[in-house]
Amino acid sequence: MSVGYVMNTYPLPSTTFVRREIQALERSGLRIHRFAMRADVRPLADPQDVDEAARTEHLLRHGVAALIPTGLRWMAGRPGRALAALRLAMTCGARGSGGAPGTGGRLRHLVYLIEAAHLAHRCHTLGIRHVHAHFGTNATAVAMLAQVMDGPSYSFTTHGPEEFDAPRALALDLKIQRAAFVAAISSFGKSQLSRWVGADIWPRLTVVHCGIEPWKFPDPAPPPPGPPRLVAIGRLSEQKGFALLLEAIAIARAKVPDLRVELVGDGPLRDSLLAQAKYLKINDLVTFSGWKAEPEVRASLATAQALILPSFAEGLPMVIMEAFAAGRPAIATSIAGIPELVTPDTGWLVPAGDPERLASAIADMAATSPERLTEMGHRARARVLARHDIDVEAARLATRFAVILSSVSPPASPSAPPDRQS
Repeated sequence: MSVGYVMNTYPLPSTTFVRREIQALERSGLRIHRFAMRADVRPLADPQDVDEAARTEHLLRHGVAALIPTGLRWMAGRPGRALAALRLAMTCGARGSGGAPGTGGRLRHLVYLIEAAHLAHRCHTLGIRHVHAHFGTNATAVAMLAQVMDGPSYSFTTHGPEEFDAPRALALDLKIQRAAFVAAISSFGKSQLSRWVGADIWPRLTVVHCGIEPWKFPDPAPPPPGPPRLVAIGRLSEQKGFALLLEAIAIARAKVPDLRVELVGDGPLRDSLLAQAKYLKINDLVTFSGWKAEPEVRASLATAQALILPSFAEGLPMVIMEAFAAGRPAIATSIAGIPELVTPDTGWLVPAGDPERLASAIADMAATSPERLTEMGHRARARVLARHDIDVEAARLATRFAVILSSVSPPASPSAPPDRQS
């Protein structure tokens, strides 16, 4: 069986969970063809991402103009379906004209239409009858429009918070209604999808967690002795709340003067966060390490007593799963799917947006005995291995794909006569 995976930008340092899922599906016997609209313009630090980039068909490698001839030929062979797709694109574009990230107005959706026609043609050529997209943004829009034009059926995984920030602008209801199924990475995410469609659609909503590769996390050593050390991992963007973390560190310093925190990641707020750390006079407590490859991230976790994640908006963060697999508890904000994984036995949950409570949790962690931290780490590891083994989670997707592929017909031939409007 062959399935296409459709992403916007792939691979990325922040989407290693997609790579793990694809590789797990391939281990199960599926053939996966990777489609992405574009490649990351920045150099990739992880050798596995470099390999993934070489295996990915980037549709916009030569610009959208290069897709127009193939796209127009595909649409000319099925004018009724092409007209239906155009109408749907304009409907979605009208909703997205407010400029919410990942939406796009009518002009942007005309580009999606061309990409979709090209994708439908490529899937026909490759014998791909189903595609799966990640994130309910433009990649799913392209998959949906391709389906309307005699392309493959589609499904998609929603992560949050982007989809839940702008569900109307993203036409999330239309994408869900037309999909073979929709996966959410947490029960919270599934509940948010349920808000935008009728109860008759709910059976097509499912939970498929992102996962870790357990064999990459051997039995961990106990948390290291010495000064309290935390590691924060994530993109330096607004939703991750790292500016709040710096405030909390400055507050916690009075009780935990020997605290050390490493920030692993990069992003648009790097310069402002560096300036803030200098203003708060905590430069000696905080290290900005930039992006790291997976083995280096595991090494950073090994040198810390706990992970800290001060996010304002999330789905269900991979970094918590990785920290738990490494035997480290977590300090995290009680939002979205995080409470489904972090419990009082495995970490500290604090209200989002409260630097005082975050500082208090840091002080509590610093005062926790090594024995208790070790016990929490063991419980965290057992919890994530039971709930987030990537091969188990990918098997849920593979089962869904098998049912779909057993019931759908191959895409229509490019030379098919003009069809009736759908």
